[in-house]
Amino acid sequence: MYLKKISKIALLAVAFVSMATAGHAETLNVTLDECIRIALSDNPSIIVADMEIQRVDYSKKETLGQLFPNVDFTANYARTLAKQTMVMGEQSFKVGTDNSHSVGFSGSIPIIVPALWKSIKLSDNQILQNIENARSSRLSLVNQVKNAYYALLLARDSKRVIKANHETALLTAEIFKKQFEIGVASEYDMTRARVAATTLEPSILDAQNSIDALKLQLKVLMGMDANVDIEPSETLDTYKASMYDYTMAVDTSLVNNPSLRLLDLQTDYMKKALETQKMSWFPNLYGSINYMWNSMSNGSPFKNFNWNPYSQAALSLSWNLFSGGQRYFKQKEAEISVREMKWQRENLTRSLNSQVETQLNNIKSNLKQIESNAASVALAEKSDNIMQESFRLGVGTFLQIQDTQNALLGARLSYYQAIYNLLVSQSNLELMLGNAPLAKYGVPNEINKKQ
Repeated sequence: MYLKKISKIALLAVAFVSMATAGHAETLNVTLDECIRIALSDNPSIIVADMEIQRVDYSKKETLGQLFPNVDFTANYARTLAKQTMVMGEQSFKVGTDNSHSVGFSGSIPIIVPALWKSIKLSDNQILQNIENARSSRLSLVNQVKNAYYALLLARDSKRVIKANHETALLTAEIFKKQFEIGVASEYDMTRARVAATTLEPSILDAQNSIDALKLQLKVLMGMDANVDIEPSETLDTYKASMYDYTMAVDTSLVNNPSLRLLDLQTDYMKKALETQKMSWFPNLYGSINYMWNSMSNGSPFKNFNWNPYSQAALSLSWNLFSGGQRYFKQKEAEISVREMKWQRENLTRSLNSQVETQLNNIKSNLKQIESNAASVALAEKSDNIMQESFRLGVGTFLQIQDTQNALLGARLSYYQAIYNLLVSQSNLELMLGNAPLAKYGVPNEINKKQ
């Protein structure tokens, strides 16, 4: 835990030093891995999940404490208000004393307690369930951070593409204006060129609004102050080289799926609960010992003490022979619960396999879409270059230029959208398989290890 905090502090320190050297603006340049590390360190849901592990560990120690001796100290005082009268024939007399004191120690220890022994194993299983819940929370957070980061990259790249198209449109409008002034172009072409440039400005504003909203969402996931601006140090093109490697190396085994692992732990818990229920048919044996001092006196309760010690040791056997069939029916109920878990696992496995297959098909489709869009971008750029050259020679018309620019804009946006779709599909598949490299982000071994 301390090493994780130190690494996080070092990461932030390096980032803020780079901010200071770059300028006065509070901008933190972060990679995806840095975002995930910070989120896993400071996100409240992760902190709560870790606290739950510690809470159940204390609960287990509480259960273990029931196996140790229980020692009590007791002190009692009684004042006789009216003494008892004894009658013997015609004579009667008072008996008893005014004051009665007793102090001492009593202890008890369980000797044979089958149900308690089995309940300790239930506590072990609850700890494992909370550890798996903590791992599941981290996997979900990694997925959320990745998707938010990818969406931010898509918004930035989209804005960059639209802005580049807007700059080209402004240049085209300026050229048409000059051509109109010298009588080469018509007023219609000049006006349409201005309109084409102006209509892109709302799209730029929308893209910037999306960027601001996604930055805020990412900072919430990272547990960061909203006043600190963040800028991704990567682009969607950064992941183009590695996205094929993931598809080739992906292991579609469900052994690490959080839902399946948690269901297996819950099934194991139900089996142990059934064993605990069966132990209720057996007797319980307790041992006890008392060591006391008694004093009885008349007059003032603060004097005339006459202490006399006494002690005793005992064994107590309890065996419930009949309870109206409650234990029998409760055991049958537990047996049915265990059988239900078997069918739930079969149904969950079938559903997860279907979802994995769907995600793999989406990934394959997205890869083909990226290749197709990349080819479309290359053709659109070539077409735009030819039209720009024709336009400079005075051959191209406004409609031709507009068509090529719109085609290039659409091809580039579709290309980045396809990369984003692929990355999100890969992230969702990673969450489903539960194989995110948590150790890479400094997650403790007791949470990251396989149960």
